[in-house]
Amino acid sequence: MDLAGKANELRVDIVRMIAEAGSGHPGGSLSCTDILTALYFGGVMNHNPEDPKMEGRDWLFLCKGHAAPALYAVLAHAGYFPVDELMSLRKLGTRLQGHPDSSMVPGVEVSTGSLGQGLSIAAGVAAGLKLDGAEGTCFAILGDGECEEGQVWEAAMFAAHRGLDNIVAIVDNNGLQIDGKITDVCNPEDLGAKFEAFGWTVDHVDGHDIDALIALLNELKAARDGKPHAVVAATVKGKGVSFMENQAGWHGKAPNAEQLAAALAELSAAE
Repeated sequence: MDLAGKANELRVDIVRMIAEAGSGHPGGSLSCTDILTALYFGGVMNHNPEDPKMEGRDWLFLCKGHAAPALYAVLAHAGYFPVDELMSLRKLGTRLQGHPDSSMVPGVEVSTGSLGQGLSIAAGVAAGLKLDGAEGTCFAILGDGECEEGQVWEAAMFAAHRGLDNIVAIVDNNGLQIDGKITDVCNPEDLGAKFEAFGWTVDHVDGHDIDALIALLNELKAARDGKPHAVVAATVKGKGVSFMENQAGWHGKAPNAEQLAAALAELSAAE
């Protein structure tokens, strides 16, 4: 599979569905698209769209639940539900709500969007898997702005204390949040150093280099060294659409018809 092409195809659907809805979060959805592509289409995650609750599966927690359009696009293209359903995002009666709902959408492990809570849930599941002697790795995708939440660090402390080497936290480090630069809003300083201080192993990677992501995530999935694993992935908010890139204003705004056409033309040219 052409993974870069798949990621580009997902970005097309992301901007289309947000434009159709008239609301949503394009910036952070586009920044984590390559990470999700590596996980679901790069052979990293053990998952089965025909049996979403399969025993021994790997678990995905989208802690930054506002990036639901990216998760929905990936799940649809992976076969969890029809791709044409994506255009129902945020519409009355749809199961594709603004934040993922695990009671409605196959492949969504837990409802997320209350920032800071996702890593705690992932750590709890990882601990449960350990107690059961069960297979499976828990992958948790966090926003860098989300890491300003104190609950993230409570979960980090718990995971290290329990030796949860079956959890991989991936920080979508695009440097921006809804109000601007993370360094201006509430500077978290060196996120890798923080996780390391809490007892995690830490790796840094280009969050848009799909091959590098696959290699690293497979390595961490196989590592059972008694420590939880954190990956600080350097990304670009709005990746793939030049007028959205590195712009905090595109955190939670839908493109109008003219902007959609420009975005789709740019993404089409990248194919």
